Amino acid sequence: MNDAVPAPDTIAAVDIGTNSFHLVVARTDGPGRFDVIEREKEMVRLGSGAGDMRELDPDAIDRGVAALRRMRQVADIHGAGLVAVATSAVREADNAKTFLKRARQEAGVRVQVISGVEEARLIYLGVLQALPVYDRRTLLIDIGGGSTEILLGRKGEVLEAGSLKLGAIRLTRRFFRSETLHPAALDACRRHVRAALAPMARDLRRKEFDVAVGSSGTIESVAEIVQAHRAHEGPAPRTFNGFEFTRQEVRDVLARLAAAATLEERLTVPGIDSRRADIILGGAVILEQAMQVLGIESMVLSDYALREGVLLDALQRRHGSARHHLRDLRRRSVEHLADLMDDDRAHSNAVAVLALDLFDQLRELGLHDLGDDSRELLEASALLSNVGKFVSHDSHHKHSYYVIRNSDRLMGFTDPEIELLAVIARYHRKADPRAGHPEFGLLTEDDQRRVRLLAGVLRVAIALDRTHDGLVGSVRAKVRGKDDERRLTLVVTAERSPADLSLELYTADDRRGLLEAALELPIEVVAAGE
Repeated sequence: MNDAVPAPDTIAAVDIGTNSFHLVVARTDGPGRFDVIEREKEMVRLGSGAGDMRELDPDAIDRGVAALRRMRQVADIHGAGLVAVATSAVREADNAKTFLKRARQEAGVRVQVISGVEEARLIYLGVLQALPVYDRRTLLIDIGGGSTEILLGRKGEVLEAGSLKLGAIRLTRRFFRSETLHPAALDACRRHVRAALAPMARDLRRKEFDVAVGSSGTIESVAEIVQAHRAHEGPAPRTFNGFEFTRQEVRDVLARLAAAATLEERLTVPGIDSRRADIILGGAVILEQAMQVLGIESMVLSDYALREGVLLDALQRRHGSARHHLRDLRRRSVEHLADLMDDDRAHSNAVAVLALDLFDQLRELGLHDLGDDSRELLEASALLSNVGKFVSHDSHHKHSYYVIRNSDRLMGFTDPEIELLAVIARYHRKADPRAGHPEFGLLTEDDQRRVRLLAGVLRVAIALDRTHDGLVGSVRAKVRGKDDERRLTLVVTAERSPADLSLELYTADDRRGLLEAALELPIEVVAAGE
């Protein structure tokens, strides 16, 4: 989430789901800690359009923008910076840009669209604030309106994560559209869910877990029906956080829901949430099948989920903003992808060091005003610029774009950040960025300027390790001359003497053009002592 969080000690997070929008406003109490002061929830049904989640209906967009406008007002009452993320419905919609543009212009909310794997990570981050499972291998399941996220984690580390196109609204539209439930529809839905779960289930069954945790409104609704059936055991809890139920109890809930042939009959099931009665059957099938194929005998409910995870992630970014390196989670995921696909890590590491040093010096000289978020993207793109060689050396810059853009291993980055990272890596060599290039042309003007500068810095840094021998120890940037005669001089010093830097100097001089254009300043590259 790249929206800056302002100085006041309150922050708000919005989870834009397929079924409902959730707002949480919290007061910070030091790094990584917060106290919730207000919550809002609206059943928007953003993903209620026809087709398989490919189009947001105009009415749904209207409802969504109106809900965001109200949530923006609530955040403003508390003086809270607002971070908003969107999940499956927006992620998959062909007309998502219409919603995102209107959200920004009419509600004043800049929405970040996150990947399914990033969604799972953020949910896990939220769950860790609600349940004492940090030290336990936790299998997490979150069932939304359009997708289901599954994650295995321990001590805040994501061990496995995946996102499946299984959701309460999606399955309802596909299998339970008629007014009267047909038994064959239930059987078909179960088979569909089992098939979708099978690939991930095979991997997870080989790994042990200590506790299974469920989050989301769907699972909480099932838990409420379970509790209603246990009514003889006492009154319902004030909060369902930490509520535990068994696989057999979920089967019983599904049986009671399936026995209700119509929506009117389903509304009479004890404990049912009337707002979810029309979609609960599809969600219950997902939960039943997930528990069965993953071998989950019992599950604990978390009251915290994505919005709290977004909140905590934003807090960590705020308090960690002064650190001049990739944040731990993001750095580890970048290094993991590089380890898998870059056979010359020493070169990439050397390039990253040179690129960051040059970036910092140019900022100190007042030649650019890009912040630490751009610095982080530069470091990541330097470390990943050569992953495309795993596919082929020819046009490997284009392959690097594809690998970065489509990898599910980059944890902690938003979708727009991954796009920028991929585009910077794509332009580390060969042709300069042009509006006619689809991946560049679709960026905003500000991001296009950012890519030109960062890719320009990266090209020079790569050139300064042309031999891949780490010959260059440092680069000193100086601005010389006045007015029309001003120029940027890069003074290159060898790591050890004697050293032949002729190839590095030649290549850097040859590849300085993009950075020159971005800075609007001539550049000369010279060896120290010249």
